[in-house]
Amino acid sequence: MKLFAGLGNPGARYAANRHNIGFMALDRIAADHGFAPWRSKFSAEISEGRLGSQKVVLLKPQSFMNRSGQPVGEAMRFFKLSPEDLVVFHDELDLAPGKMRLKQGGGHAGHNGLRSIHDHIGPDYARVRLGIGHPGHKDKVAPYVLSDFTKADADWLEALLRGVSDGAEALAAGDNARFANAVALRTNPPRKTPAPKPEASRAAPPEPAEPDTRSPLQRLMDHFR
Repeated sequence: MKLFAGLGNPGARYAANRHNIGFMALDRIAADHGFAPWRSKFSAEISEGRLGSQKVVLLKPQSFMNRSGQPVGEAMRFFKLSPEDLVVFHDELDLAPGKMRLKQGGGHAGHNGLRSIHDHIGPDYARVRLGIGHPGHKDKVAPYVLSDFTKADADWLEALLRGVSDGAEALAAGDNARFANAVALRTNPPRKTPAPKPEASRAAPPEPAEPDTRSPLQRLMDHFR
């Protein structure tokens, strides 16, 4: 069994924020893979279903970002899971918009949601880092992540979320390479090789002229006619 936790803030006010891309990823997985309706449990919204042969619980904490670890920890204790069974989906400032990186363990890099999870279960869990780009200065980070995606973000955001959903079964099975490839096929689709141009039709060679059987005198007479 796997627990997929998406990070974000609850409520309509934050629904389209960059900080909520983790919620968006789980919503797309749930919709595309026929998961059960969302219900309240562990101070979170959860949905249960299957990805391939693996049972998966999707969890969106409703305790705000900086307290995400509490509902994640409660769910893990209830389902008797270890940190190796947990995958966390979150926004990543240090990746360009639309990029994705999968990371196992490590630090929280100042992300409040990850810091809270560290406090409750430790660092030994997987993270799907979903790039949203950086505003350019640390003083702009808070308003940037708490503002909505723009219309200009729509195409890359849709491609990224579709890629995550495409690869979700592989991720649940522990096939990280196949998961990453599924995302890449959406976010960096291979360029189509243009079809070779048809060769220009060659003009048919002229038919050989019939031999002139006239006598020299006849040719001379025909010239002056």
